[in-house]
Amino acid sequence: MKERVVLAYSGGLDTSVCVKWLQEKYDAEVITLTLDLGQQEDFSEIAARSKATGAIKHFQVDAKEEFLTNYVLPSIKTNGMYQGKYPLATALGRPLIATKLVEVAESEGATAVAHGSTGKGNDQVRMDVTVRALDPNLKVIAPVREWNMSRDEELVYAKKHGIKIKPSNSIFSIDQNLWGRSIESGPLEDPNTEPPDSAFEWVTPPHKAPDSAGYIEIGFVEGVPVTIDRSEMNGLELIRHVNQFAGRYGVGIIDHIEDRLVGIKSREVYEAPAALTIIEAHKDLEQLTLTRNELDFKAGVEREWSWLVYSGLWMDPLRFALDSFVRTTQRRVSGTIRVKLYKGGLRVVGRSSKNSLYTSALSTYTKASTFDQSSAVGFIELWGLQSRIAAKIASDATGEKNVEHPKRKQSQALKQKSK
Repeated sequence: MKERVVLAYSGGLDTSVCVKWLQEKYDAEVITLTLDLGQQEDFSEIAARSKATGAIKHFQVDAKEEFLTNYVLPSIKTNGMYQGKYPLATALGRPLIATKLVEVAESEGATAVAHGSTGKGNDQVRMDVTVRALDPNLKVIAPVREWNMSRDEELVYAKKHGIKIKPSNSIFSIDQNLWGRSIESGPLEDPNTEPPDSAFEWVTPPHKAPDSAGYIEIGFVEGVPVTIDRSEMNGLELIRHVNQFAGRYGVGIIDHIEDRLVGIKSREVYEAPAALTIIEAHKDLEQLTLTRNELDFKAGVEREWSWLVYSGLWMDPLRFALDSFVRTTQRRVSGTIRVKLYKGGLRVVGRSSKNSLYTSALSTYTKASTFDQSSAVGFIELWGLQSRIAAKIASDATGEKNVEHPKRKQSQALKQKSK
């Protein structure tokens, strides 16, 4: 019997060529799988293209709800941002694609799965590691990584084998799902070149955005966004709404130098209006409802969680453990946040929560204050105790030539001034 391979299929040049290449090199029967993660593709056309390339079967899975519930929402609760910039859109989608590859492979009796990742990117790691964690017996094939063809060579190969490729009007390489859109290649490979306005589809360039500010109020229940301007929305509808609203005001463009897992410094451009707006609102609500100790510790958890997701370790036990911690913190993260958007900028301008740790009676400077200022004297006495002792010891240690002390420096400066 021929070997069966399940291929993650986008319908683009790379994966269309992959079908024929797998048939030739491995003498394999190829089954294709496409996931709808909110990328708004013509999935009937993709299915037709799969059939035309010679795949024996095609699966199309609507995974938007699963992607939202099991991947995006945990990322919101964690404020998932790699290097403080990238909201992990593609990184979150890859382990779900890998999971579905394994499911289809097991149901169809396949011995291998394949994907179109290159040997230079992060996706190969995310796909390979997740597949092997779920089913170590499955072989993982990455044709693009093996054949090392240029795009021009791929086009020649496609023409030779009668593979029809949908013409692209874009000079960029695009990947998108409901949480973000990545834009690569072309002129963006020069890190000193500003992205042209034509690169963006979700975000109005700030200089073309409305001249008046827009306001949006996001309501959260236990860390999950559930309302917009006091109106309840399901998760997918809410993200689409924020994406369109924030994008209209020029919010959501990310342009930075990213450290890829394989060691390459890469110039990355993203559009993520909903992700940036919702995470900024969520962080502000946490600031209102969580203690300083919780916030300080969670900041480290957020960095580690984002690194694990970015680097393809979605299945790592540490990620599950960190999720448990984050879920615990979110029990009090309920309330509403009002965000102002203007010409590409966003700023939280209002917040409220029944779990707020902010108490106006303590914070006010009016006579209504309930804060006992006399308590501050004893607090300061104890708070600075060790610092004062250390300062005295340093001041008394005049015999040590290398001892530097602000008091001594000030005395020397005064002496020089008096002369």
